[in-house]
Amino acid sequence: MRIYLFAFIFFCFKLTLAQTKINIQIPETTTTISKHIYGHFAEHLGRCIYDGIYVGENSEIPNLNGVRIDIIEALKQLKIPNLRWPGGCFADYYHWRDGIGPKDKRPSIVNIWWGGESEDNSFGTHDFLNLCEELGTEPFISANIGTGSVRDVMDWIQYTNHDGKSPMSELRKKNGREAPWNVKFWGVGNETWGCGGLMTAEFYANRFRLYSSFMTNRQNSNNIYRVAAGAYGENYNWTEVLLKNIPKKLIEAISLHYYTSASGVIGAGKNPTGSAINFSPKDYFMTIKSALKIEEIIKNHIKIMDKYDKDQKIDLVVDEWGSWFGEEVGTKPRFLYQQNTMRDAIIAGVTLNIFNNHARRVKMANLAQTVNVLQAIILTEGKKIILTPTYHVMKLYSVHQNAELLNLKFDSPIYKYKLESLKALNASASKDKSGNINISLVNIDNKKSHEVLFQLSDLDIKDVRINIISSEKINDHNDFKNNDLVKSVSFTNFEYNSGNLDLEIPPHSLMLIKLISDRNKL
Repeated sequence: MRIYLFAFIFFCFKLTLAQTKINIQIPETTTTISKHIYGHFAEHLGRCIYDGIYVGENSEIPNLNGVRIDIIEALKQLKIPNLRWPGGCFADYYHWRDGIGPKDKRPSIVNIWWGGESEDNSFGTHDFLNLCEELGTEPFISANIGTGSVRDVMDWIQYTNHDGKSPMSELRKKNGREAPWNVKFWGVGNETWGCGGLMTAEFYANRFRLYSSFMTNRQNSNNIYRVAAGAYGENYNWTEVLLKNIPKKLIEAISLHYYTSASGVIGAGKNPTGSAINFSPKDYFMTIKSALKIEEIIKNHIKIMDKYDKDQKIDLVVDEWGSWFGEEVGTKPRFLYQQNTMRDAIIAGVTLNIFNNHARRVKMANLAQTVNVLQAIILTEGKKIILTPTYHVMKLYSVHQNAELLNLKFDSPIYKYKLESLKALNASASKDKSGNINISLVNIDNKKSHEVLFQLSDLDIKDVRINIISSEKINDHNDFKNNDLVKSVSFTNFEYNSGNLDLEIPPHSLMLIKLISDRNKL
């Protein structure tokens, strides 16, 4: 009797849910979701490099040339397409020659931006590029134009890329590397409006022209992909000035930085406050509102790009994004160590959906940061590591890499907090090379489930597979005592018949819905 009563109550509860109908549509023009949207960022900041990725060859922690093997294996699982290094603010303070040659002869450097710690330069160009090679990922180097020179950048490119005889290629060979790494992606400075030199847009545009004109391999001129240091957030004037003043032959992309916070005071040297774990319903709402704001910002920058670059030769690169909360109690100031909860998973899910849906212009993005800093995908403590909720989102969403963007048409239910409201459901969809369709669906509502009906009559579906990332509480997270509380698991509580897929997505959760088909009528 109790079973029937429970079933009746569940049925009645389900009837109270408003059903959201979602249709899949093919866009007017074909757009590929670049795999590089799923890039990462590793700055010399806090414990990201030292005591994070790199522990040294003499460490008791299993390592490959000083790099933790468990981190290598975890990053390989993500199929990361590119890795940005060495900064961030650190980039315009870093001199690459200090990080090559015998490690016991390298000079130390004080990291003035992040904690004032001394670094011994034991992790340098060879270490980074060899790591990228091991991971099968493209390196993305941020060049120093703040305290460096044009000659420094030219020499760095020659050192990493030149295959013939030259002073820099001979130096590379002397340091143990015969073949070049052929680094394609180069950032021309970083946050030049702030820590990269407090420049005006006009001054930086001219400086970019100078550096960019010398950043090339004459033997393979198409190899270099030059990324201009773009705006933070809503600084649309910066984008307009750069695009008005930089010739198209000198630029392949312009960057955008944006961080998510409940406080809304990030940027221009301001760091947010508030706990990454202990946050209120208001904090949660405001943080997700901040995360969703990036879509409006991207649209407005794209409008400017379309105005000055009608043939779409210049890409938008969001090479720093993620959540930024107050540092964990007891950690070193300016190390930016924070935990990672279901809230961060939601932030990652909606942000990646937005990038996917604007893949016409957004061609690369870099989550900040890889290990132990900000919205990290991995946290370490001695020999232990944690794969965070954000890691599991990135792994789940990897199916969108280089897939064909599809449109989703639906009217989202509303998520309310007092007098404010947001759309509760956020999604993107793509078709992979096998013809399978992958839909990433996020419910930002931390109180309500929402019933969703996918109308799939135009598709010949062979099978449906769904994975979900969910947890009882929005501040649930993985720690060193329980490292798999939040993870991706199979979801089977759905109905598929007569071309309709009916499911209920729980509060604050993410789904990856795979529609496996022998024949796709789209």
